[in-house]
Amino acid sequence: MHDIRAIRENPELYEKAWAAKGRSGAAAQAVELDARVRAAQTALQDAQAQRNASSKLIGQAKAQKNEAEAQRLMAEVEALKTTLADQAEVERAAGEELHGLLASLPNVPAADVPPGADENDNVEVRRWGEPSAIAQAKNHADLGEALGLMDFEAAARMSGSRFVVMKGQLARLERALGQFMLDLQTREHGYTEVSPPLLVRSEAMFGTGQLPKFSDDQFVAIPGLENTRTFTAETLSEAPELRWLIPTAEVSLTNLVREQITAEEELPLRLTALTPSFRAEAGASGRDTRGMIRQHQFYKVELVSITTPDQSDAEHERMVGCAEAVLKALELPFRTMLLCAGDMGFSARKTYDLEVWLPSEERYREISSCSNCGDFQARRMDARTKKAGEKGTRYVHTLNGSGLAVGRTLVAVMENYQDENGRIAIPQALHPYLPGLTHIGGDI
Repeated sequence: MHDIRAIRENPELYEKAWAAKGRSGAAAQAVELDARVRAAQTALQDAQAQRNASSKLIGQAKAQKNEAEAQRLMAEVEALKTTLADQAEVERAAGEELHGLLASLPNVPAADVPPGADENDNVEVRRWGEPSAIAQAKNHADLGEALGLMDFEAAARMSGSRFVVMKGQLARLERALGQFMLDLQTREHGYTEVSPPLLVRSEAMFGTGQLPKFSDDQFVAIPGLENTRTFTAETLSEAPELRWLIPTAEVSLTNLVREQITAEEELPLRLTALTPSFRAEAGASGRDTRGMIRQHQFYKVELVSITTPDQSDAEHERMVGCAEAVLKALELPFRTMLLCAGDMGFSARKTYDLEVWLPSEERYREISSCSNCGDFQARRMDARTKKAGEKGTRYVHTLNGSGLAVGRTLVAVMENYQDENGRIAIPQALHPYLPGLTHIGGDI
């Protein structure tokens, strides 16, 4: 969400940022709606003051037995009632339109975010590790199916496309990856483990920016009601029993500070959770339809930080390092990318993506996205902080990142640790989680 006062004071900054996202003219529209709201508020105050003054004069006119003047003043008060009602409606309608507009507008990129339209304009920051030189590397789906441990057909029979059934040693490997990531983030990086709800209210999804703009990308549960997917900023609370399946634990973890004032001395809060994530992938038709790269349901270890504004930039760099540490421990080659303005998500003001090497595709693929959202989400959630001994509050800054997406990490391990016989070696870091197991599969 945005501060209309900031837009009013520097509309050019916002116009430039939103024009790059295809919302040209949004800043001028916001300023015009704000002017209508404020004009209506001024008219309301003037009319109320005039009505109060005229009401007092009615009593005086009657005391002086000036009935004509009393009748004139009474007619004036009656007319002012109509003016008050009309201006109240103008304020309400313009205010709702302004709120809806601001709720639909993305965050403004930080000053050091490179310009650009899409992923082709992202900037590589660093690389780690050497890409695997595997002759005729097999795709993870081929590896899994050949081992008899990955079944896409069975999943499709019960759930449709973009689901998978994993069995035996491969299911154990997935579980070990999630446990390893949690242990690394809690034991070495100071994150507090949380077991959060997987179903949340609309207000929580609005707070982190998934609603109302991206409702088609979400799975929703509405007991006893038809899912029409006609959601707006004003109608999200019309179905009180409506619940959304979280697309990431970012939603649950960040909303822990919703409508709260957190003592500044307690910040930063560093939270992590291993949960299933659910995404409709409405905008991904035809992309990555085979395999586990783009699924409707997958596990992910989420990292969330709640900080003061002056801490957030340093915390962002720290979070990226925490995500990179997982890939380094698993000895998976990767690169770190700074996203350009046009490729960033709705709520982010600055984002780094980690991309892991996949031998079968001979290219890097995203495995983690770490974003600093500034006070954008905090304004939507009314999440503030207060320093001891001071009266004023200010909005917190929120950050989130994957540490990591478990399914995509499993894909990377399978492909980078495969041998010519189709076996998959277990990374050294996972040996304590899979005692006695050094490889998955035999000759195939």
